[in-house]
Amino acid sequence: MEPQILSSSIIQNFIPVRKSVSRKGDNGIVLVIGGSYIYHGAPILSSLAALRCGTDLVYTSVPKINVSATRATSPNLIVIPLVDQKLTLGSVKKLVGALPRNLHSATIGMGLAIQEKNSLLHLVKSLLDRDVRLSLDASALIPEILPLLDNKNERIKLVEKYALDNAVTILLKGPTDIISNGDTTYLCEKNTPAMTVGGTGDVLSGLVAGLLSQNRNSLESAAAASFICSLAGKEVQEKLGLHMTSMDLINSIPNVMKPFDRIV
Repeated sequence: MEPQILSSSIIQNFIPVRKSVSRKGDNGIVLVIGGSYIYHGAPILSSLAALRCGTDLVYTSVPKINVSATRATSPNLIVIPLVDQKLTLGSVKKLVGALPRNLHSATIGMGLAIQEKNSLLHLVKSLLDRDVRLSLDASALIPEILPLLDNKNERIKLVEKYALDNAVTILLKGPTDIISNGDTTYLCEKNTPAMTVGGTGDVLSGLVAGLLSQNRNSLESAAAASFICSLAGKEVQEKLGLHMTSMDLINSIPNVMKPFDRIV
């Protein structure tokens, strides 16, 4: 099947309708795990992006060295400390024991320092056992999975192959984002060079997790996140030119998502 170019009419079907009688937690509960001594801002950006796309609750788990800075950034974040500065098996076991049982989705890896591979595997397995939908980013990805290629057609084939072989949805960022589960592929053409600024990928990860907590279809959520991030980037670039920050991107999310709002 030929890749489809994403449009508003396609994305409209991927963003769930909100019930007028819904209560706190019905519209998504997200866990964000990331951060390190150097990269304290990455999980904050992801968490705020998840909130801005309509998620009810976001739990942000960061190394204890980053807890104060994370809490000070926003009162909207529920911060759960990792007991070690890096992701260790001990810190994962304590984290899993402290997590709420009703999580809908999680995004892992942005700025995260991982001390041992087994700690990440244990975390992923524990969340999957709870039927939590997962989005893996940055250090949570094995580097060999998707080597970057310059040729877009080759990149599309590569994404489709790995998605199909591993039964996962892959979102590969670039001037044109490629989103595929191996059977269906979407392309999101951005053409926003201002989005090369650091942190935009963390915003995208937060959007994926936020939408995944509401629509548990990974392909649809990833496609919607890519498209919403692109719309926000274009809006900011039109307003600020090549001078955006990732916080500018987050602040534009509600405005570009408002046309997709539906209440029943």
